[in-house]
Amino acid sequence: MCTQWNNDASERSLLPFTASLVPIIGRAHGKNGNSPGSCDVSAVGNVARVLRLFTAERSLLSVTEVAELLGLPKSSTSRLLKSMSNAGLLANADRSSGYGVGNLIFETSRRHRAHSTLSVLADEVLAGIARSTGHTGYIAIRDGTDILGLRMRPGSKPLRVVTSPGDRLPAFCSSSGRALLARLDDDAVRALHAAPLQPPSPNAPQTTDDLLAALTAVREKGWAQATDEALPGVESLAVCVQDRESGESVAICISYSAAMISANEKSRIVTMLMRAGCEVGMKFDDEYWTAPRFAAFSAPSWNEAA
Repeated sequence: MCTQWNNDASERSLLPFTASLVPIIGRAHGKNGNSPGSCDVSAVGNVARVLRLFTAERSLLSVTEVAELLGLPKSSTSRLLKSMSNAGLLANADRSSGYGVGNLIFETSRRHRAHSTLSVLADEVLAGIARSTGHTGYIAIRDGTDILGLRMRPGSKPLRVVTSPGDRLPAFCSSSGRALLARLDDDAVRALHAAPLQPPSPNAPQTTDDLLAALTAVREKGWAQATDEALPGVESLAVCVQDRESGESVAICISYSAAMISANEKSRIVTMLMRAGCEVGMKFDDEYWTAPRFAAFSAPSWNEAA
């Protein structure tokens, strides 16, 4: 569900980055004053090497792990990671857990993806659904265990759910998040959620096993639903589309008041989202949506009137 977003990732201007922010590590000078071998690496180069270590399965890294993986001195690595954290490139909220990718990286990525071809086309399709149904819609991406709103299409209904692009929500308790997480295998989902879940309501998955069961259902039917989870009284529906070439994925989501929607209207929204998934997915060679089982939704009538 993409209807309640925490505000801890508010918009902020990009920080100017200079090499002076990050020390050159491994500055062990030889007789000629040059750094020997692999130690002769620029500060920016070292930053890139550190960032490439982070993967979906390895979201946190300690100083020792980084030093061992890159073959660099531990003391210099510690100074590098601290400087990257100060610049917003890394986050170190819990020193015992190590460093993770910082908000500056996520925000820069969000700004880029907000103008990507996939998100632009998904937003165009979403605009038609929001206009036809009168409900608010969102385009979102996944950042680790969170989802991040990229674009919002306000609805026309008297009671609307409106949040801002750039806000975050835990992926496990939202329709957008579960639609995106369903593209991962179970092992990857478990690795992402190594710590116990913190469900915001009884309706949200209470354990990782609950989450995996919900994701299995999403994979089978093609769409995700969240009701009274992160925001009382709010329900949302979402599908995920992926660019096969780049691997980029976005969720297309519609949210509304759970108490003010009929079964027929809800079914219609699901159909429109499924058709949107097929339309966008086929243009980006998304193998999930080109499967024969979704052929019934491939008709170009996702924006039909009620």
